[in-house]
Amino acid sequence: MSIDAVTFAKTLADETRQEIVTYLCCQWLSVNDVVDKLHGKVNQPTVSHHLKKLEEAKLVLVRQEGRHRFYTLNQEEWTLCCNRLFQTGDPTRARNLIPLGVIR
Repeated sequence: MSIDAVTFAKTLADETRQEIVTYLCCQWLSVNDVVDKLHGKVNQPTVSHHLKKLEEAKLVLVRQEGRHRFYTLNQEEWTLCCNRLFQTGDPTRARNLIPLGVIR
């Protein structure tokens, strides 16, 4: 099951996670690869923490190879979550949900 729009937004509210996901688009990277791409701004345990949060939200796919884990964006989940978030803030959708006679 897909995450809700609020959880999606909260997961992406962190600037470090936002930067991490830009690197995970369309490629598989290990934790150390991500650390390298962040140029020392964030250490390995912190990157692992952020990847775990993204994994819990099903926003990344994980592939295990021996002792190493590789991550990439879960494109399908991103599409669903972005659409859901857009629909949440769509004023035309909100108007259509208000029962007739309630608007004064």
